[in-house]
Amino acid sequence: MPAGVSWPRYLKMFGASVLSMFAGAEVVHRYYQPDLTIPEVPPQPGELQTELLGLKARQAASEKH
Repeated sequence: MPAGVSWPRYLKMFGASVLSMFAGAEVVHRYYQPDLTIPEVPPQPGELQTELLGLKARQAASEKH
């Protein structure tokens, strides 16, 4: 008996925790709606929306100097 409980109770709790984990992952996935497409050509630096704000401005400023 794991953790001092009976096997049926242990399996119920394990099943509930796994279902809860899957449900939570589904909720987060639907909330953030990640872009799962794979581009054929890697994007150029600064093209991704996930990059830091001001990256293009800093690169442009560093290229001028």
